[in-house]
Amino acid sequence: MVKVDILATLLLRAQRERRPLTRWEASTAASMIQSSDNASANALWQRIGGGKGLTEANRTLGLTSTQAGPGPQWGLTQTTAADQLVLLSAVFDDHSPLNRASRDLIQSLMGEIDADQDWGVSAAGSRWQLKNGWLPRPHSQRWAINSVGRVKAHGSTFYLVILSHGSPSMSQGISAVEQAAQSAVHVLCSTPPPVSPIIR
Repeated sequence: MVKVDILATLLLRAQRERRPLTRWEASTAASMIQSSDNASANALWQRIGGGKGLTEANRTLGLTSTQAGPGPQWGLTQTTAADQLVLLSAVFDDHSPLNRASRDLIQSLMGEIDADQDWGVSAAGSRWQLKNGWLPRPHSQRWAINSVGRVKAHGSTFYLVILSHGSPSMSQGISAVEQAAQSAVHVLCSTPPPVSPIIR
């Protein structure tokens, strides 16, 4: 899931240098997001300056509780649901350190995920842009399964962040994440809007 943050960091660096992504950067970013290719993530992690580069970009993006993975281990980056909502806002909202071209690129890639990775928050809506993350924990034989993205359902747009750990298998973790996403959208759609107070 940190791959979206890696790409946002790369794009911020390119913006500061007043240049578009190189052809290699763009193709590597596409592979990293759409196919969740780890070799591509390794290469771009080095390009952004590793954890130091990610941390610097996160300060600009407004993420305050995300800790970059040590050394080359970007997959051990720790984050919070609140920080991931901030990142989604940076990716999708107009008021963002990322310019329009950068946001358009990330949104496009998140909307064209490989078919075998179309799970997670996409279960909650018919139109979506997402990035999933999964990691088996060798010491416990349990899985961390995460999904973040924007979905459209029932005429509304939702930013969803589902972080989980302790699943006995990847498939069970995916099922739990999808149920959580569907439940969240159902609750949000079922909740009536607050009544505005009458000021006399």
